[in-house]
Amino acid sequence: MLTLRQIEVIRAVMVAGSIAGAARLLNVAQPGISRTMKHLEDQLGIKLFLRKGGRYVPSPEAVNIFEQIHEVHKKIEDLQFTIGQLERGRGVELSFGSVPSIANVMVPRAVAEIKRRYPDIRLDIDILKIEDAVDYVMLGRGEFVVMSYRFDHPSILFEPLAKGHLVCIVAPDHPFASRPFVTAREIAACPLIGIDPADPYGGIMAGIFARDALAYEIAIRARFGSTVVALVKQKLGTAVIDVFTVADADRRDIAVVPIAEETEFQTYIARRSDVALSSFAESLVAALRRIMMEAVARA
Repeated sequence: MLTLRQIEVIRAVMVAGSIAGAARLLNVAQPGISRTMKHLEDQLGIKLFLRKGGRYVPSPEAVNIFEQIHEVHKKIEDLQFTIGQLERGRGVELSFGSVPSIANVMVPRAVAEIKRRYPDIRLDIDILKIEDAVDYVMLGRGEFVVMSYRFDHPSILFEPLAKGHLVCIVAPDHPFASRPFVTAREIAACPLIGIDPADPYGGIMAGIFARDALAYEIAIRARFGSTVVALVKQKLGTAVIDVFTVADADRRDIAVVPIAEETEFQTYIARRSDVALSSFAESLVAALRRIMMEAVARA
């Protein structure tokens, strides 16, 4: 059996027409090429090359071997080209979903990182309501969904992504804006802009109010965090929102104030338990996890 290295040496001698030329092509010393050629001829029991006019030319009995070597080398070049394309993400489409709170800021940052690593990869990103996640995963519309909480499902695997927490956001001229933190009681005394208490984040804050027997009345209710932020910018009230949604908020437009009570929550990647993630999906999840953890650390 010829090794790929031996095939490479034979082809280099064919192309260069000399041992010295082959050594230059392969960037190795001439004695190494000479030893390889002698070993090959001894192993095969035939003369591979003849010297004519100062050049090495294929011997008559080795013509068929050289034709096969040329075909093998062409296939290796094709394989290397395909691998190179794959390394750039050429011909790959990665589909995944995300709940809006993480899709607004965190997902674009992770996608930018993946595009730098795989410039030619195509991505299909769906912004999903929590209740749509099961169908999305189970019907194979995408590889995974970024979730803000988990639930029990026999065919869906939840992998921890990053922990986050809630913050209070107000207009820059609000009395809370200069505070090191605010309490749930203080927040409850203000006109509230909020997400439905049935939402995972809304449920965390509703739970805090309930423990302290505080009224949880939302004057303006919005479905998505980006809408809540826009309403606060208009000075229509105070809001409680996740740290990921406001990670790149302009502090000239809103003030982000820590909440005294514990508001930590865990985020997840939801995927089918019987299907492994592709290497591209794993790379994106790893980037997203690191970016989310960095955002929490900065906050």
